[in-house]
Amino acid sequence: MKLLAISPFLDVRFVPLVLLVMGLSTPGQAEITSLDSVNIDDVLNKAGVSIVNFYADWCRFSQMLHPIFEESSNIVREEFPETTQVVFARVDCDQHSDIAQRYRITKYPTLKLFRNGMMMKREYRGQRSVVAIADFIRQQQVDPVKEMKSMEEVNTLDRSKRNIIAYFEKRDSDNYHTFEKVSNILRDDCIFLAAFGAVSEAERFSGDNVIYKPAGESVPDMVYLGSLSNFDLSYAWAQDKCVPLVREITFENGEELTEEGIPFLILFHVKEDPESLEKFQHEVARQLISEKGSINFLHADCEKFRHPLLHIQKTPADCPVIAIDSFRHMYVYPDFKDINIPGKLRQFVLDLHSGKLHREFHHGPDPTDSTPGQEETGEEVASSPPESSFQKLAPSETRYTILNRDRDEL
Repeated sequence: MKLLAISPFLDVRFVPLVLLVMGLSTPGQAEITSLDSVNIDDVLNKAGVSIVNFYADWCRFSQMLHPIFEESSNIVREEFPETTQVVFARVDCDQHSDIAQRYRITKYPTLKLFRNGMMMKREYRGQRSVVAIADFIRQQQVDPVKEMKSMEEVNTLDRSKRNIIAYFEKRDSDNYHTFEKVSNILRDDCIFLAAFGAVSEAERFSGDNVIYKPAGESVPDMVYLGSLSNFDLSYAWAQDKCVPLVREITFENGEELTEEGIPFLILFHVKEDPESLEKFQHEVARQLISEKGSINFLHADCEKFRHPLLHIQKTPADCPVIAIDSFRHMYVYPDFKDINIPGKLRQFVLDLHSGKLHREFHHGPDPTDSTPGQEETGEEVASSPPESSFQKLAPSETRYTILNRDRDEL
């Protein structure tokens, strides 16, 4: 190993500076908390923001990330010294496979973001450098609530986005602290605004008040009627408003949606066909609202996702097409025109949960099945390992082979 030779003529007062410039200074002890099944809930629940490195010692990329993650922790700790404000933590997934399974870790290393113990949908996907990770944490510390200084600001809102506006008597209150906590979790899904004191007085005729302004100029406002200090109620209401029932899957969010760990019910449609999307949204809300949480309702652009369509022997010319991606197989809804038959779309999803679609793929239709309208339950095409067909198997560094190919051909 080469050692630094320091000239005897060099003033020793400048040695630390020389070491720093040459990048040879010894970093401070990184405060990385090792998580296990005993302490994980306690550590994460007490932290405002936690970034957790899920790693495996045998993984070369995990080994490369360790010193970067530690130095990022040092930088962030200097800026945010309060120990529960930001926590850097790690989980050895070989030693704690139960934790890896709990958080659906499928590749190493994975950096997950938590707020007050709740795992965020969007994990860290930025550059794996000291500066980039530190910047990401700084962004998480930015207050997501914009304070309104005048009620005139309501008239200048961007109505193409979802807005939640709160009117409080004072900032230092349980009601506002709950609102702030909810806004931190849903900061990527809604715009949050608040007015206080005299500015908000006209909207507080019956006490503190929170309203939701949906996207669109002519859509009516919705008022929150629950307890403003109850986090669970407030969060459930805001999540329902901020996260649409039917979301679009894109190149940018495909892997994030897959990592939510529940199957996809997807409408493939062309952009020039809004009517099919409206029908799908209506029927999902009418037939499948009780299934929210057990399956993701999505829509996808046929042209952009030509390759996933090929997995079900379809082309954009066949759209609109409805399919289920179970992460093992894909099943095709028999005929889009039947979507408004009462209970038909719901039965398709129930057949997934019961295992009927899977059984019939391997063993053929059940000859004793006489359920009306269920003679054809959908096709299942070529089997694959448990990953979404939107990201067919590849090493963790190149999981988006199909999506990248689609993008290149556009």
